[in-house]
Amino acid sequence: MIEPKQYREAMARYAGHVQVVTTAAGGKRRGVTVTAACSVSDDPATVLVCLNRSNPKNQIFLDSGAFALNTLASDQQNVASAFSGEFGMDEDERFEEGDWDTIESGAPTLRGATVTFDCRLSDYTTLGTHMVLFGEVVGLRMGDHRAALLYMNRGYHHL
Repeated sequence: MIEPKQYREAMARYAGHVQVVTTAAGGKRRGVTVTAACSVSDDPATVLVCLNRSNPKNQIFLDSGAFALNTLASDQQNVASAFSGEFGMDEDERFEEGDWDTIESGAPTLRGATVTFDCRLSDYTTLGTHMVLFGEVVGLRMGDHRAALLYMNRGYHHL
């Protein structure tokens, strides 16, 4: 059996595109910086996002029935840091970073992201420490081509 600490160390060496997943319900917004997100299908267009289920604030992603996956560029590290919890900012303070609107689902979307996938929650499952959200893409916004913001070896990098 692989120890969790050893697994986390190994995954730290795995480069991931930095994204902020967001949602809104009942007048509240929530956003979290993630690297565990990817495409599932192009027909129907579907993405998945993994979120730690030990944080009760993440329940809003299930309650809302929608989320947006906002892919960050290298010049948006401030947004990534705000939503990572690194600075202990509350939700309102986090959303002060960047320019936010909505596209289709009602989830907050980041203007200026390299791409935003606006999704209706189509399914979810839990496995170990995380919940895996599957979202059918109902809105899409493609921004400018810019260098990607990656996370690897416990730090941000640009590609």
